[in-house]
Amino acid sequence: MGQAKNGHSDFWYHVAAFAMILVWGISFLNTRVLLDAGLTPTEIFVARFTIAYLSLLAVSRFKVRYTGWRDELLFVVCGVAGGSAYFIAENTALEYTLISDVAVLVSTAPLTTALMGAIFYRDERITWMTCLGMVIAFIGSVMLAMKNGLVWGDSIVGDLLALLAAFVWAFYSMALKRLNRTYTTLFITRKLFFYGVLSALPLLFMESSRVDWATTLRKPEVWGNLLYLGLICSMAAYFIWGITVKRIGAVRASNYFYLSPIISMISAAIWFGERTTAVAYIGCVLILAGVIIAEKFKRKPADT
Repeated sequence: MGQAKNGHSDFWYHVAAFAMILVWGISFLNTRVLLDAGLTPTEIFVARFTIAYLSLLAVSRFKVRYTGWRDELLFVVCGVAGGSAYFIAENTALEYTLISDVAVLVSTAPLTTALMGAIFYRDERITWMTCLGMVIAFIGSVMLAMKNGLVWGDSIVGDLLALLAAFVWAFYSMALKRLNRTYTTLFITRKLFFYGVLSALPLLFMESSRVDWATTLRKPEVWGNLLYLGLICSMAAYFIWGITVKRIGAVRASNYFYLSPIISMISAAIWFGERTTAVAYIGCVLILAGVIIAEKFKRKPADT
């Protein structure tokens, strides 16, 4: 009876997890609109995280807290790996390849996270079935990258950048696991936004802007998409996801992550008319199957 009650109380957390995946799955389209408007990948990221950071400060108590240099270094890792490096790589990938390709390749992040977790944490050891899932997903990634044949071009560059985004996300996950033991979700999220923006500023100053901001910001499709990415996809989504993971566990919450490519592929086909090859579809199926197998048979850590 108590178990049923607990399952019922967790229902809305599962709804929240699905809602955040829906939000993130569609966000690829918002980024693509901004890229088409002339913004650079770095400009989109800095604007997105700056909006999120300032908004988070407005709704929370700002307290300067010394966390010690080791923990502060972990916050920097979160800001870079879960912020600037991840999103700049992902945004740049969208300049070179299809939205659906980026969404599928980025969805391999749990595999790199599982592999890195097995290296750094004893309670995150992986099984042979997890290894099999990784191999299947890798084969699918190769098929997706080679969907147009063995030709080096922009599409493959974009695919490699998407895989890079999935790889750096693992570093974010490892740092986050350590920080979650000591700090609140709100505090970690605020620190992540701060160091994410700070680490991207040198790159922003080195590149030349492709747009006239005074004119560009007057366009509803620009400021509307920036606000959506900053307020919904960043500030709200990161915070809600953090609460959801603490409630239902990282393993259960991550299962919803695999719906993101499907949402992105359907959305891209509807709004941008994206079509791809049969080889790419097979690659997508293999990637999703590999990720699901790897997660399904992963040895569960004690705290999840």
